[in-house]
Amino acid sequence: MIDKAFFELNPARSVIAVGGEDRQEFLQGLISNDSGRISESRAIFAALLTPQGKFAYDLLLVGQEARYLIDAEGSRRADLLKRLKMFKLRSRVALDDLDAEFVVVNLFGGDALSRLGLAAETGAARALNDGVVFTDPRLADLGARAFLPRTSYTQTLAGLGFREAPQGSFKDHRYALGVPEGSDDLLPDKAIPLECGFDELNGVDWQKGCYMGQELTARTKYRGLVRKRLLPVKIEGATLAPGTSLTLDGKEIGEIRSVDAHQGLALIRLEHLESAAKGIEADGARVIASIPTWVKFPEMA
Repeated sequence: MIDKAFFELNPARSVIAVGGEDRQEFLQGLISNDSGRISESRAIFAALLTPQGKFAYDLLLVGQEARYLIDAEGSRRADLLKRLKMFKLRSRVALDDLDAEFVVVNLFGGDALSRLGLAAETGAARALNDGVVFTDPRLADLGARAFLPRTSYTQTLAGLGFREAPQGSFKDHRYALGVPEGSDDLLPDKAIPLECGFDELNGVDWQKGCYMGQELTARTKYRGLVRKRLLPVKIEGATLAPGTSLTLDGKEIGEIRSVDAHQGLALIRLEHLESAAKGIEADGARVIASIPTWVKFPEMA
């Protein structure tokens, strides 16, 4: 598959819009990245956190004319819109659910970026047939993501030479790279963004002003409080359920966070990374962790 360019509909994600003249200032006080960087030629990755600095929503944001288009978890978009409306107050902001209008499509493999006229630079964006397409702002190796009209996306992508990938192909690709997405991988109200790679994946701007959860996120970074990391794992033998504990000499050293067949993501304590890389026995299976090249631990920074 690496020699061809593929597309795959991502039914787990939906598009919402934030419009109005106060849209930039409105988001700036809420998300972990700098909303001033969003434009028609630039997409960003960000999190909306709880006041306690825990994960609430992961977002990909890009500009389209006088509004921002936001890729959010489809099953939780109504809750996200409700939360955003709580903070709207007197801001001149319009919030819209565009799920009926746009689909979210993953584009990956081979020369996918060049077919789309995109640079291999995180967040590079451009218009595409009444929608938008952008190099993934988290990691260029993920490929691109597009928001395209439901009625014409297949024709648009076929015209660019993309083939439809088997369902689940992008998830396999994403897990192999160790990139989490959505509440299957990131526990709402529990996951700590810096344990899940939000810093290295360009999801946090350390120079911007205050946003919800900013104080605790900064404290976690500057006081060196990251003790675990979410990492890709291969699972040999029995299939393990999310939440399965990983133990070594009777001591819990991690937990399976999400599983897709014989691979997934696990949260592992940093002091046990070497053991996890060699393999840990768990409920009839052997779990082997790996460290993606993009991951930076404190001693590697």
